[in-house]
Amino acid sequence: MLFPKQMSEVELIMPSKDLVAVTRTLSGYGVFHQVDSAYLGLESLGPNAWQDKAGAYSALERRIQAIMQNVGLQEEYPAKAEIESVVDMDAVRPEVDRIEEEVKEVSDQLSGERKRLELLESQLRQLEPIADVDVEVGMLKKSSFMHSILGVVPSANISRLRTSLLRVPHVFFILREDAQKPVVWILGPRSNSDVLERAAKSAYLNPLSLPDEFSGTPEQITAMLRKEIESAKQKISVFEADLARLGGSYKSELQKLLWDVHISRVMADAIVRFGQLRHTYVVVGWVPTADLEDLTSRLKEASREILIETMATSRSGHHAQVPVALTQNKWLKPIQMLVGTYGHPSYGELDPTLLMAFTFPLLYGAMFGDLGQGLVMLVLGVLMHNKIIMKSMQSLGLLIAYCGFSAAVFGYLYGSIFGFEGHLIEEYLHFHFEPSWLSPMHDILSVLSIAIDAGIVILTLGFLLGMFNNIRSRDWAHLLFGHSGVAAFLFYICFLAVVFGGFFGSTALAPKIALAIYSLPLPFSTLMIVFGVLVMLSGFLRNMVEGHTLIEGKGVGGFAMFLVQSVMDLVETLISMLSNTLSFIRVGAFAVAHGGLSLAIFALAGEEPDAGFWITIVIGNLFIIGFEGLIVGIQTMRLHYYEILGKFFHGGGMQFEPLNLKSAQEKT
Repeated sequence: MLFPKQMSEVELIMPSKDLVAVTRTLSGYGVFHQVDSAYLGLESLGPNAWQDKAGAYSALERRIQAIMQNVGLQEEYPAKAEIESVVDMDAVRPEVDRIEEEVKEVSDQLSGERKRLELLESQLRQLEPIADVDVEVGMLKKSSFMHSILGVVPSANISRLRTSLLRVPHVFFILREDAQKPVVWILGPRSNSDVLERAAKSAYLNPLSLPDEFSGTPEQITAMLRKEIESAKQKISVFEADLARLGGSYKSELQKLLWDVHISRVMADAIVRFGQLRHTYVVVGWVPTADLEDLTSRLKEASREILIETMATSRSGHHAQVPVALTQNKWLKPIQMLVGTYGHPSYGELDPTLLMAFTFPLLYGAMFGDLGQGLVMLVLGVLMHNKIIMKSMQSLGLLIAYCGFSAAVFGYLYGSIFGFEGHLIEEYLHFHFEPSWLSPMHDILSVLSIAIDAGIVILTLGFLLGMFNNIRSRDWAHLLFGHSGVAAFLFYICFLAVVFGGFFGSTALAPKIALAIYSLPLPFSTLMIVFGVLVMLSGFLRNMVEGHTLIEGKGVGGFAMFLVQSVMDLVETLISMLSNTLSFIRVGAFAVAHGGLSLAIFALAGEEPDAGFWITIVIGNLFIIGFEGLIVGIQTMRLHYYEILGKFFHGGGMQFEPLNLKSAQEKT
């Protein structure tokens, strides 16, 4: 759990006759991460028939998916199914053609009727503004001498439209008075049609087009349109029922075809990436070491002549090309999602999931400490995780439950339940409930000091983990002089002693850890200068350890630039250490703000415990759970992404993506 799975590199050489059997074995168990044959510098000998097959299977799979979508079927794969050989395209394609033709006929009719319904409804919407006009305006379209424009124009533009038409013979009618958008009708000689159209456009007239297939007054046409719309809806219902019937008839057949073509496509895609020799194929990839023995035995069953060479890969050193397989645990899945948002661990790097599974709920609960509200979040998270409510947020259910549990624990420690604290609990809830630890509202400075202490502990742990990662990867330069190396860590300890222990030592905000460090009989001011020089020259010292060019550039200019950059590195480190440490004050500040917001809700509710009082309290608690709960979650993520993970976690690892024929439901 602390590190990615141990990986082994595997190289296979197999005869051509066992190609499909071996590919089926590699693809069927979800443990083999394939590497392209270009990794070995092998080129395909002549045209690769599998390239065309892969394209054909992919196209056929898309056709089956489109058919299933048309008949309303979900893309389901068998929960348990034997993985057979690739299917014969000539045998499968006629079956797909037959079903597709039958479905397409009904689907085209349905699509055509839906387009017709859309057109009819659009025409009806255009006619509704003039439905009460008793004029057969449709006859004007047939006139050879007159040009007619019917439309809706903003009332403020009526005068502009009249002015634009002054020099053109015309007749202007307002068919329906409206305070905002009256319906107007313009008639003029067809020889002046372009002038009439420009005038209408300049007044932002929205033309109303009448359907050519209907005649009569707008009221008559509207009635006919409504009848046609009702008829179109009935036809659509019939076509939809026909498609549903086809879906029921072909469900099992389509699902089997999809499964067969899907596995054929996956296997063909894999074979395309094999290295091809004259009579053999070469396959290279990665397998978790724990699964290697089982996969090897299965491969030998698939091909007696296969040659298998394996090589375990050590976790030490740099292995950018090694895929990273993380241990899957459903209880840690939401935490892994948060880590994945920041970056994917590299092969030799510590996986921060377990650490974050502890610190994320801890910091969240410390900022959002309330027994009642925390229990509500816990229940809400469990319901979301089990898809009882808010199914679209199911992936966040466990995370909300963890944070809710932590908030409930801190609420018990703070003596807060649904915002009630101290005498308010006895006055309104009629039982005694005292803080088991402290009350943020009454011990503000203590809460802020403890928050800084917690930040120092977490940041120190981050430094130690960063050095541990450097030792594992044998990166001695960064271990000694990196941004989380030994020199930087010792500089941070001296920084805590001098700044927080000495300068702020007499204040109530002084963290106890810094005071304890400052009490040690060591010359921290001198040590801070020494380690500060090492931090300032860290780039130079790293280059020296790694054997690189010590200073970029030559001459006086290069040396001056080096000095400026070194001083800026030291200043940046000082600012970073100060801001990272003080950033944890937000934990205590939000704990205090949480109590303050609860008091504001009580101020709105009043003092008399009537119905209005309790309604205000309930609404206020829901607001706090929703709004402040989201804000605290964002702040907790910020602390991890900017202050904690950056100390030891670099990410950038290649994700383990094994060949897998199983359905998405089965993989999860």
